Amino acid sequence: MTTRIDTCFATLKREGRAAFVTFVMCGDPDIETSLAIIKALPSAGADIIELGMPFTDPMADGPSIQAAGLRALKAGTTLKKTLDVVRRFRAGDNATPIVLMGYYNPIYIYGVDRFLKDAKEAGVDGLILVDMPPEEDEELCIPALKAGLNFIRLATPTTDDKRLPAVLANTSGFVYYVSITGITGSASADTAKVSAAVGRIKRHTALPVCVGFGIRTPDAARAIASHADGVVVGTALVDAIRGSLDASDAATPKTVAAVAELVAALADGVRGARQAAE
Repeated sequence: MTTRIDTCFATLKREGRAAFVTFVMCGDPDIETSLAIIKALPSAGADIIELGMPFTDPMADGPSIQAAGLRALKAGTTLKKTLDVVRRFRAGDNATPIVLMGYYNPIYIYGVDRFLKDAKEAGVDGLILVDMPPEEDEELCIPALKAGLNFIRLATPTTDDKRLPAVLANTSGFVYYVSITGITGSASADTAKVSAAVGRIKRHTALPVCVGFGIRTPDAARAIASHADGVVVGTALVDAIRGSLDASDAATPKTVAAVAELVAALADGVRGARQAAE
């Protein structure tokens, strides 16, 4: 099975550069603005889109992404509407990979079989479920793989060599390395430690390794992209959305442009990593 994610990384490998992976929360600040933001991401420089599934009790998200989830829920965003957004995005873009990121509870309520069928039909390529350890692979991971979706697992600084094989066993698409021991946006990534961690993970897998959490600026993205196969930025983009909203948290004419401009600057950082390393 070759997915859009596999095709994307194969193309980037030929180009000799890392992937730029963007995270935004679906429905933040409202469905139509969120769709407009997502549509703007590829042309601004995003190679892969992580789309958050808003949830009331996130365990890995810092204050910025928690607030984005609450704005999305307040705007009426549901899992069904999130899949509708993906379907509408796919009407104009059949190449950019989309990975849904979130927590298991909404999927459990929606129904696993129904969710996987609807997600695949909508054009979803992969899943990142923060609260699904490998010991629970039969619950969602294995069915997702059988449905043709990549299941991307998180590895962290505390995932040691003894634990890594279990984490990687059914991982596909890429490995998401969490660069800090904490929630999103709570600290900055240490490039030297990230480089060592990526090298250690690569001794266990041939999958691309993308690094997220703690990357906010083009310089930081460039530094991480010199050592990893991909760079994930989320909190900075969510903060750009928040900074463009009016006093009632509604979108303004600046909202989509604020995100697109930041994505373009970060993408330049990622694309400049190879030249900087030469």
